[in-house]
Amino acid sequence: MLAVVRNLGILAHVDAGKTTVTERILFATGTTHKRGEVHEGTTVTDFDPQERDRGITIFAAAVSCAWDGHRINLIDTPGHVDFADEVERALRVLDGAVAVFDAVAGVEPQSESVWRQADRHGVPRIAFVNKMDRAGADLDAAVASIRERLHPAPLVVQVPIGTEDTFTGVIDLVRMRALLWDDGGSVEETPVPDGLRSEAVARRRALEEAVAELHPGALDEFCDTGTLSEGTLSSALRVVTRDGVGVVVLCGSAYRNRGVEPLLDAVVAYLPSPLDVPPVPGTHEGEEQTRPADPEAPAAALAFKVHATPTGRLTYLRIYSGTIEKGDTLWDATARRTERIGRILRVRADRHAPLDRAVAGDIVAVVGLKSARAGSTLCAPGAPLVLEPPGVPEPVVSVAVESRRAGDTDRLASGLSRLTEEDPSLVVRTDPETGQTVLSGMGELHLEVAVEKLRRELALEVNVGRPRVSYRETIGRGVSGLVFRHVKQDGGAGQFAHVVLDVEPHDEGGFEFRSAVVGGRVPQEYVRAVEAGCRDALAEGPLGGHPVTGLRVTLTDGATHVKDSSDTAFRTAGRLGLREALRACAMVLLEPVVEVTVTVPEDAVGGVLGDLAARRGRVTGSATRAGAAIVTATVPLAELFGYAARLRSRTQGRGTFTARPTGYAPAPVASPVR
Repeated sequence: MLAVVRNLGILAHVDAGKTTVTERILFATGTTHKRGEVHEGTTVTDFDPQERDRGITIFAAAVSCAWDGHRINLIDTPGHVDFADEVERALRVLDGAVAVFDAVAGVEPQSESVWRQADRHGVPRIAFVNKMDRAGADLDAAVASIRERLHPAPLVVQVPIGTEDTFTGVIDLVRMRALLWDDGGSVEETPVPDGLRSEAVARRRALEEAVAELHPGALDEFCDTGTLSEGTLSSALRVVTRDGVGVVVLCGSAYRNRGVEPLLDAVVAYLPSPLDVPPVPGTHEGEEQTRPADPEAPAAALAFKVHATPTGRLTYLRIYSGTIEKGDTLWDATARRTERIGRILRVRADRHAPLDRAVAGDIVAVVGLKSARAGSTLCAPGAPLVLEPPGVPEPVVSVAVESRRAGDTDRLASGLSRLTEEDPSLVVRTDPETGQTVLSGMGELHLEVAVEKLRRELALEVNVGRPRVSYRETIGRGVSGLVFRHVKQDGGAGQFAHVVLDVEPHDEGGFEFRSAVVGGRVPQEYVRAVEAGCRDALAEGPLGGHPVTGLRVTLTDGATHVKDSSDTAFRTAGRLGLREALRACAMVLLEPVVEVTVTVPEDAVGGVLGDLAARRGRVTGSATRAGAAIVTATVPLAELFGYAARLRSRTQGRGTFTARPTGYAPAPVASPVR
């Protein structure tokens, strides 16, 4: 049963055609009976009103379909960098992925980002070069960009028949057959056309040589016979895909419904089933454990998405082991409480089909969970286990939000709580100085979507302040031998702690603490308290109260009192001592910077370069592709607010840009710090 399950995601840069590929998969598998279109707002997975209005995927949507006797659980992920956390949570629970590339643009910035995310999770991929019918489409150029920018071994298993608007089919190099599509989307299998046979034979030979270099069994057969049989080639492609040393490359045009059926065949043939991936690791009371993908094993599932609907709260689960049934009681190992499964649903975006049970390898939604959040582990009460949750990125942009009507304050607080429950990358806090409610997220569009959700779904009238970026502070020049003595006596037991600190820049970023105390002048338990106090002090720096990073603190000496020294005293000394040391250091303000890729007509390049320079941008590269200029620059995030409208006006609506965070850089002295 598990051998016929495929859990995969669709990954790509925005506008590469992910959602259209998903729509065509649903149509080809008979799940839908009409092809949905992004530009018409009729797609299955982009069902949220904002997605249909904006024409982009914002929320990861799960669908389930069947192909050739296999169950395919598919997640269509966003392509915009502001919603990278949706991709991260999806990749955490997937066994494989289809990476979609534009045949004209090749590897684009967000394509590279999601590819790296998949690398971190060890998710095997196949590549689908989409939009082969576009002017300027070039399969070989797209494959070259995959090789150069993503560094896998691309294994091209198809040759296009026709170019641009004459693209009508592909040659399958594994089976050495031609597949031709008519305007209605029907496919016909034929022998390889005579005019393309020599090219197909040469490319088949190149494919065999590339596979033989990566697979020992294929190499043995290739050396013995000088060729690879269809069976050997197919099984070797599956192994190298599963091991991540190669990526199978297919091509087509999803919009014209050409190339979808062989893509589904490749998903079934090359991507792993739950049985092909290692047992999921977890921990219990500090000990590492694993759970196999076995329906008879104790249940273990990971919640990766929460969605509040008008009819109830849906929690999306990937079941790694065991079986869950309607009415079961599970243990939330993260929150340490029990949860009862009310209903189990097979998901098709915003539509659901009830199930009585779900087994290892399934991706389903459940109703009835009260406290489970994205990242929670649900397991059998008698076999507790905590699975590693998806990582949550740190927010970089903030806005102040308030309700226009005084009576809506509680509703706003409830709405913000619901937003953060559904999207862990959103953070809500209250500014201690101004009392304002501050909403933080991954970008301007991310926050804009969140606020619009409050307005649409809760009918809240909300005022929004200008976005603010999250600054950091670091050490430019440190101090040595700073002495801090904490003494407090107010009746009863007092507090005494004496510490000597060295503070210096840390080139690798972050925070490092170490002790150089000799002779036991500060006992080890107090050393740990000093470190905890220093970490407390990092929350607010002296320049403007921003978090401090990029420093190394060394405890070089200290002293204790036989009665008055305690963990509390040394923690206080660490916190106040480091604050005093930071005031004595030469501090540097850091601001978040992003890599911006701007695509504009060649006649608009001058104005765009001037505008980037005015925004303190530093151009790092430029290229010309398919008649358009592509400019890459590093720009402070604070300077990008409103850039989309400015770019449209400078290019008469023909310019586009993408941005992805690249870290922090020193900010000019005049930059705002609050």
